[in-house]
Amino acid sequence: MTISPVHVIGGGLAGSEASWQIAQAGVPVVLHEMRPVRGTDAHQTEALAELVCSNSFRADDWTGNAVGLLHAEMRAMGSIIMACGDAHQVPAGGALAVDRDGFSAAVTARLEAHPLITIAREEIAGLPPESWDNVIVATGPLTSPALAQAIQGLTGEDQLSFFDAIAPIVSLDSIDMDIAWRQSRYDKVGPGGDAAAYINCPMDKAQYEAFIDALLTGPKTEFKDWENVPYFDGCLPIEVMAERGRETLRHGPMKPVGLTNEHNPQEKAWAVVQLRQDNALGTLWNMVGFQTKLKHGVQADIFRTIPGLEKAVFPRLGGLHRNTFINSPRVLDGQLRLRAAPRLRFAGQVTGVEGYVESAAVGLLAGRFAAAERLGRTLEAPPATTAHGALIGHITGGHLDGGKGSFQPMNINYGLMPSVEVDKRAEDGRRLGSKEKGRNKKRLVGERALADLASWLGSDPAA
Repeated sequence: MTISPVHVIGGGLAGSEASWQIAQAGVPVVLHEMRPVRGTDAHQTEALAELVCSNSFRADDWTGNAVGLLHAEMRAMGSIIMACGDAHQVPAGGALAVDRDGFSAAVTARLEAHPLITIAREEIAGLPPESWDNVIVATGPLTSPALAQAIQGLTGEDQLSFFDAIAPIVSLDSIDMDIAWRQSRYDKVGPGGDAAAYINCPMDKAQYEAFIDALLTGPKTEFKDWENVPYFDGCLPIEVMAERGRETLRHGPMKPVGLTNEHNPQEKAWAVVQLRQDNALGTLWNMVGFQTKLKHGVQADIFRTIPGLEKAVFPRLGGLHRNTFINSPRVLDGQLRLRAAPRLRFAGQVTGVEGYVESAAVGLLAGRFAAAERLGRTLEAPPATTAHGALIGHITGGHLDGGKGSFQPMNINYGLMPSVEVDKRAEDGRRLGSKEKGRNKKRLVGERALADLASWLGSDPAA
């Protein structure tokens, strides 16, 4: 029997993952990617699953972090994004970070080699043809204007949007290691086995105050009135954080806790700028949490006031681009289908999740839903006790007002999953402190999620 293909529009993390899951289920797929025919404001290559912002997939510990739990669930479901991420990881303390070029090249090669996947380099301008009866739209935050306008016409909803900022990258050999030092916060060992995965640049109080002044007064990229939209709190430009209070950065990406300056162990830094390895060679390092809308002409000058970066070379300066996402609770059903046109599914960041891993996870589920439908079967969403089920719940109905006006992008977090009860005392009768109870609670949530996911996978007809 000949099986008609599923069409996936967009070759980012979500589209790549969706295509892989569909093909692995034995269903042919055509993956449509408009690069290099049409570029975007953020991408620099034509590779699939290109990472345009950070190179970090964030924490990798499923027993103590919600995104680490999402990693574990994706690995259990044969995720191509996690497999290639694991194969191309670089040191990043407790996080899973990847060599961005090696990672995207590996994803591209595996998709190109799959016998059931056809990659079409073309822009889908407007709605796909009616003959495409099973489509996943995974165009991400940089959806082409023609397609975005067509989707808006179908939904009758104004699209929501926010600006996403990109952090600068620094050349390793331009960092003054007589001032900076290598250490992970609290010396935490990450998945790569490195307890010194970050480069730290210390600031005293006077240097920090001068830096804040420079951020507040430096010229920024300005936008038209109609682009006056809310930022996503998980990816705020550093200037916006500084505008919210002079201490905001010092309690955010520049917090000094858990770090000891090896050059001056007795003196506590007032603030610390951290850099994380960005490629496998270790020659490029990105400034953690330093997304910025400062104009390029002043970025280097301001960032070179950071101790240790006085002679920094910046292969890439920071930038800002507009992201768009649909009002998913109002326009999508529980299978990620557009209520106004059920042949269209949506996946990835355009649905209102934030983060590489979250976007890929929604692509994974969209792919499995589409494959099951093509095979004439029904696959329910994973239980709400799993990280994947929690994400689906958030974007398709978990919002308090049903998405009537305040729906915003969300990273995976424990608040999206049902709580669990934990013992107040240890086995020896000792009363547990709040931190220990918190650790136990996260571990129990993870154990429950992985067990419930295993049961759900047993019901997946495409598994």
